[in-house]
Amino acid sequence: MRNFLKYRLLVLFAGIILLSACKQEQALNIFCIGDSTMANKKAEVYPETGWCQVVGDYFDESVTIHNHAVNGRSSKSFIDEGRWQVVLDSLKEGDVLFIQFGHNDQKDYDSTRYTTPRGTYTENLERFVTEARKKGAEPVLFTSIVRRKFGDDGKLIDTHGDYPPATRKVAEKLKVPLIDLQKLTEDWVNGIGDEPSKAMFLWTEPTDRFPNGRQDDTHLQVEGAKNVARLAMEECRRQHLDFSERIVLNN
Repeated sequence: MRNFLKYRLLVLFAGIILLSACKQEQALNIFCIGDSTMANKKAEVYPETGWCQVVGDYFDESVTIHNHAVNGRSSKSFIDEGRWQVVLDSLKEGDVLFIQFGHNDQKDYDSTRYTTPRGTYTENLERFVTEARKKGAEPVLFTSIVRRKFGDDGKLIDTHGDYPPATRKVAEKLKVPLIDLQKLTEDWVNGIGDEPSKAMFLWTEPTDRFPNGRQDDTHLQVEGAKNVARLAMEECRRQHLDFSERIVLNN
């Protein structure tokens, strides 16, 4: 009898260890929707880099990033062009959805992209969240990263208006995790300062492709994208989001 009980205990412990190992190795798919500050970039525009292009560097090998963010898209055009439907059709239970719009939603001169913060922008974010949840996926909202625009006082000037507050409202209303990249990147860029922060954004020397160089205060260079991705993942871990145990920050 004693040997039988020992055998049962060994089988039980082995089962627990096996289940734990399987849980750790279970694949996780993270889908990203948003604009050019997140998007994958072509080699010819190097060193321009979207932060979701490198965010996979901050996860273990069980995570796969599916980056559907596209240059120039707003929450409206992403839906109207059928891009959201493609992502929605791919989502399944247990997946994670990163959502960051706002840069192009504020372009009131373009009816194909413009949304109102408390109106169509809010409605679109709520649609992403509710439809993703119906598929069993976990949505995470991100406010837009800052533009590098410094005032005479040496501090960043807000260029996003009511869009980040609207995102925060949606997160509060629908109980969605919120990563406030507007605030995180504002603190980060202010800490670097005006001139030094050019090395994070797309300020580049003249080349054959760009004979005048680039002076771009919206998009990121490789190091800037890595820093933004790290800030985002540090905040995900601080909030103990479900996938945070898969985050690796020693890169």
